Amino acid sequence: MNAWLSLGLGLIALYFGAEALVKGGAGLALRLGLTPLVIGLTVIAYGTSSPEMVVSLQAAQAGNGAISVGNVVGSNICNIALILGLCALISPMRADLQVIRREVPVMIGVAVLALLVLLDGHVARWEGAVLLVALVGYTTLTVRQARAATAAGAGFGDELGQGKPLALGWSIAAVVGGLAVLVIGSHLFVTGAVTVATSFGMSQMAIGLTIVAVGTSLPELATSLLASIKRQGDVAIGNVVGSNIFNVLGILGVTAVVSPLAAPELAKVDLGVMLLVSVGLLPVVRSAGRISRGEGAILLAVYIGYTAWLLRQGG
Repeated sequence: MNAWLSLGLGLIALYFGAEALVKGGAGLALRLGLTPLVIGLTVIAYGTSSPEMVVSLQAAQAGNGAISVGNVVGSNICNIALILGLCALISPMRADLQVIRREVPVMIGVAVLALLVLLDGHVARWEGAVLLVALVGYTTLTVRQARAATAAGAGFGDELGQGKPLALGWSIAAVVGGLAVLVIGSHLFVTGAVTVATSFGMSQMAIGLTIVAVGTSLPELATSLLASIKRQGDVAIGNVVGSNIFNVLGILGVTAVVSPLAAPELAKVDLGVMLLVSVGLLPVVRSAGRISRGEGAILLAVYIGYTAWLLRQGG
């Protein structure tokens, strides 16, 4: 199959697979009595990160560990600088108080943990196991706190304009079908991306940090842009923060446990940019509890500048 065709079909499959997974997962969560808060921070955030998970696993098993690591680091940078930047330009976003007080600091702590784990360019199985334990702990705490809190308003699906949650049977079918499409799409996407980018002389790390990272972040982009257009900035910010936490703890954790990762090409500047945009988000959302259009433009400029530098370095 032509590399460009494989890349395009893979992107389409990743998008619609994630859409089905998110809708089915939200339906299951609502049927099980979970609150809108826990759905947003876990089911939706983790669901929109499913392409990163499948692509990273596929790449690691194919011996392309640099793509797996670059995918996680690049996606976290993309989620904050590109996605939140674009969303804020469309409509200034207000952040939920709990997101400001707990979730963003947790995301920063996870970014620091990623920095420590990746400094030597390797992620061992035991390090992946530690990351997974941290994910289980975070998710358990989030679920407990959400159940203890008073559930407010309509379901999360209604907030995103998705209507009423799916029936239980359809929710299960959507989850299973979405996962199957994601597996197929990830294989097509990784194959096409590697072939196309290699033909331009790009390194595996540059491929992971740019093409793969942006491609697998399409579900986060679609979800957050829709929320921003509907002036529900807390949904957009919560989706990005939850996805970034899952990317490090879940994706790096699972991938390293399945196949230890080696990414000697990862530069300290890439980790530094991930930490910088993560730390920089806290004062931004704390300033009047919102991200203004001007701040969104700064985030977007940071992403454009970083990507231009990366492409020059990576060929």
